[in-house]
Amino acid sequence: MLVEAGEPVPADGDVVDGAAMVDESAVTGESAPVLRESGGDRSGVTGGTTVLSDRIVVRVTSRPGNSFIDRMIALVEGASRQKTPNEIALNILLAALTVIFILIVVGLQPMAAYAGAAQSTTVLVALLVTLIPTTIGALLSAIGIAGMDRLVQRNVLAMSGRAVEAAGDVNTLLLDKTGTITHGNRQAAAFIPLPGVEDIKLADAAQLSSLADETPEGRSVVALAQEYGLQPVAQEDLSNPRFTEFSARTRMSGVNLSWDNGAGCALRKGAVTQVCDWVVARGGTVPSEAAAWSAAVSRSGGTPLLVAVHDWDGPRVLGIVHLKDVVKEGIRERFEELRQMGIRTVMVTGDNELTARAIAAEAGVDEYVAEATPEDKMALIKREQAGGRLVAMTGDGTNDAPALAQADVGVAMNTGTTAAKEAGNMVDLDSNPTKLIDIVEIGKQLLITRGALTTFSITNDVAKYFAIIPAMFAAAYPGLGALNIMGLSSPTSAITSAIIFNALIIVALIPLALRGVRYRPASAHDLLRRNLGVYGLGGLILPFVGIKLIDLVVSTVPGLG
Repeated sequence: MLVEAGEPVPADGDVVDGAAMVDESAVTGESAPVLRESGGDRSGVTGGTTVLSDRIVVRVTSRPGNSFIDRMIALVEGASRQKTPNEIALNILLAALTVIFILIVVGLQPMAAYAGAAQSTTVLVALLVTLIPTTIGALLSAIGIAGMDRLVQRNVLAMSGRAVEAAGDVNTLLLDKTGTITHGNRQAAAFIPLPGVEDIKLADAAQLSSLADETPEGRSVVALAQEYGLQPVAQEDLSNPRFTEFSARTRMSGVNLSWDNGAGCALRKGAVTQVCDWVVARGGTVPSEAAAWSAAVSRSGGTPLLVAVHDWDGPRVLGIVHLKDVVKEGIRERFEELRQMGIRTVMVTGDNELTARAIAAEAGVDEYVAEATPEDKMALIKREQAGGRLVAMTGDGTNDAPALAQADVGVAMNTGTTAAKEAGNMVDLDSNPTKLIDIVEIGKQLLITRGALTTFSITNDVAKYFAIIPAMFAAAYPGLGALNIMGLSSPTSAITSAIIFNALIIVALIPLALRGVRYRPASAHDLLRRNLGVYGLGGLILPFVGIKLIDLVVSTVPGLG
């Protein structure tokens, strides 16, 4: 298959003709383009990578089921998300209350029959409906849908309410580097002139020599030069230009200019070794600062490019273009906010140790893991989960898909691959990894809302006991009349009023479930105290008032009073 610049490699294989720079960040996490050419150990290409320059002919060598994509699919299929502690606790609570109330209702009939106050099936069903936790059960869906809606307002698509809930309990955040913490493509960050060279002259030479470089790195050099005050240059504005397009073989781009008086110059920008060879081949020498400063750029995790000129003063190196992964603006401050919320940030990347260390220090993450494979990322998440922690993962590449599928909260960047977005349970349309702060806050608000309504639902049942139980057994046990503290008109009106109140309170609480209880950072003790003081007490008092008011109306209906 012939694959040209800008096209994706369709399948795993070997380059049998040509050479090209290939962006493999989607499958390896390594942001720097790599050279792929026929012959040798640099001929292998992976399906899903993108050719940035030139063209190559690829022969597919992977057997069905053995490609990189197939391996990722197998890992994703083997991933499984755990239930959150809050989800488990709520399920146990609701199941236990339901079983207890069913046993109570079933056991009341023999007791009532023994006392000569056997109840009809209608009364028993009414008792069961009012006592089991129907209020919180009916509102759970509304709470989850509201959480998803609040995320949509912040440009995050959640695949389920469960994903939003899990976000409220996240302890650890794993982040991919390329495309998540950084913008993805390496960009020109600075011009470093050699001694005796002016900044503006280096910027001008770098811009001119990059006009024929259509790679993202080449475009970024032109953009950086304009930040130095230079005006954009069109090719037709130059005098007799002869361009040298960027090639994977030469690893240089440039332009030769000539003027009417016979003078001219040649400009080149490219990899350190290639530009040094170009200068030496024309009789020039390379100053020692060029090699030393380039090595310093490499040690910092960046990529150095040299800029050289050959004019009437002879061939010489002007300076260095520092290419680096550019960290997204404001990300360090957002990570500090996550740290204050008790969330540990870990950067996992396929990049080398030097690059990973430099980006981790600049971004301000708590930990980093370099040269991580998809299997390493997934294993790290499983270890965190085995320690009782809930893990969120943000990523954008195909190599992140298994980890996104295993994480409790998998947030895929919208700029990422289809595989990443399919594996996660959330998609961030703005591709901003620190959006997790908003996601966590919404998740915590969902949990607080559910806790408040659960407290209200449980205390709500206490008042219903005082409405129905005395009414059921007042005839057989006159002494129970003392428990009829609401002074309800009759057993029939008491049961009817309780049933009506039970239905109305669900409808009345839907706006609160949709709006959510306001989230304020607080300890678990403070949250419990507030829930008991506001929603617990409210759930205890409101039914007494509501059932009494409904009873006053119901008692006027013939046959119920």
